[in-house]
This record gives sequence, structure tokens and C-alpha cells, in this order.
Amino acid sequence: MPIKTFTDLDVYNLSHGLAMEIFHLTRNFPGEEKYSLIDQVRRSSRSVAVNIAEGWGKRVPANFKRHLVDSNGSLEETKSWLMFSKDCAYINDDQFQSLIIKTETIGGKLWKLHDSWT
Repeated sequence: MPIKTFTDLDVYNLSHGLAMEIFHLTRNFPGEEKYSLIDQVRRSSRSVAVNIAEGWGKRVPANFKRHLVDSNGSLEETKSWLMFSKDCAYINDDQFQSLIIKTETIGGKLWKLHDSWT
């Protein structure tokens, strides 16, 4: 199936889903984390999907690839914030592992798309 819009990209949909999962999960974090950990993990996770969309909009190969690299950087930042979330006992080990598996899947797809885009 041809890709007509960024929403046709599996990696975008997975990234959007991860950001929404993190949004719902962080609704239960303590209020004192509102302007630190909650804000940061939500922003970085959303940035993964948003960079894909922005790069798609520019669609010049070099620009799109740069945005995919930026998206991967935001993904790595998200993983770090998830580690803090686990270490602060805001999420349990099972939740953490599930999220990390999703980030690894997204990261692999980002690089595959980056390497195959002409």
C-alpha cells in the first residue's frame, strides 16, 4: 500500500500510541512531579511522533531523515525519563519493561525507515 500521509507510517502510529499510553500512565503520578517528570516524559514521547510528522511534511529526503534522527533522540530521552519513573516507584517493573520493549521496536523502525528513505 502506498504511503500517502505520515499516518500511513507504522512507526508514526506506534509512536503516537506510546505517547498516549505514557499520557494515561502519568495521570497517576504525584502532583509534585507535574512540572518536572510528568511534563518532560510527555513532551519527549510526543516529540517522537511529532518529528515524524514534521519531517514528512517537508519530505525532502535530507530533511525527513534529520527529523527521523531527532525523533530517535526524543525516543532515547523518553527511555531515560521512564527509568526515572521506575526508580521513583511511579511505575512498576512490568510497566517499565513493556514500555521499553515498545521504545526498542519504534527505534528499530525509525532507523530502518531512515536507512531506506531515498
